[in-house]
Formats: sequence, C-alpha cells, structure tokens
Amino acid sequence: MFDKFKQSIQQAGDVIKEQAASIGDAAKEKGYQIIETWISTIPKLEAYGFKTTFFSLSVSINPTLEVEMQAPPAKFEMDRINEILKENKDSTPVNLVFTAIKTTKQLHTRSRVALLSPLTVRISVRFSPEVRVSYGKPIVD
Repeated sequence: MFDKFKQSIQQAGDVIKEQAASIGDAAKEKGYQIIETWISTIPKLEAYGFKTTFFSLSVSINPTLEVEMQAPPAKFEMDRINEILKENKDSTPVNLVFTAIKTTKQLHTRSRVALLSPLTVRISVRFSPEVRVSYGKPIVD
C-alpha cells in the first residue's frame, strides 16, 4: 500500500513538473514576443531623433531587453511631444515612451531646475515594460 501511495505521489510530481515546464516555455515565448515588439520600435524612436547608446539582452525564464537612447532636450519641446503622441496613439511602445517623456518634462519644469542634457530614455522590457526618462547624466548609476 505504501508503494502505491509513493507511486501516486511520484506520478503527481511528474505531471506538475511537465506543467511547470510548459508554463515556463509559454512565458518565455511571450517574453520574446514582447521584446520583438520593442525591438521593432527602436528605429522609429531613432527617426524621431534619439540615438541608441546601449543595447542588452538577458536570456532567462524572464528574458529582459534593455535599451538606452539619448537626444538633445531641445529636440522635444512639449508641442512636438504632443504631436508625436497624437501620431502614435495606436502604437503602445512609442506612446508609452513619449508619455513618460511628457510626464518627466512636466515634473522637471515644475521643479524650476534648468533642463539638463542629455535627455535619456532607458527602456527595460520584461513581461511588463519599464521606461525611465532622465535629463542629465547620473554621477552614480
């Protein structure tokens, strides 16, 4: 009887392992699809005036793409940002980047600190993308 119980537990464990592997593969595939979407967005961001200064891919269960792009702050006045947002209302990645730029610029303006150069956009893409916008170069990163 103990052997049957042990065998049942082993079979259940094997089924769980197979399901976990299947879920992991599906999650990894979804991660790569998201990364592909963002990679196809990079040329569009460069066309708006950004220069790619860093590109990295981490491969794991949760693959991660990191891209850093820079531009002179003067290239992105509020009117131009709003125009780009309007042009790209159906493009989630471009919209996300320029919404982050707009919000950062608004908050920076309210701080009454002179705009620093360069304008840096850091994109970190996982299952949920993260966009970080900064003016100036950090001393410690």
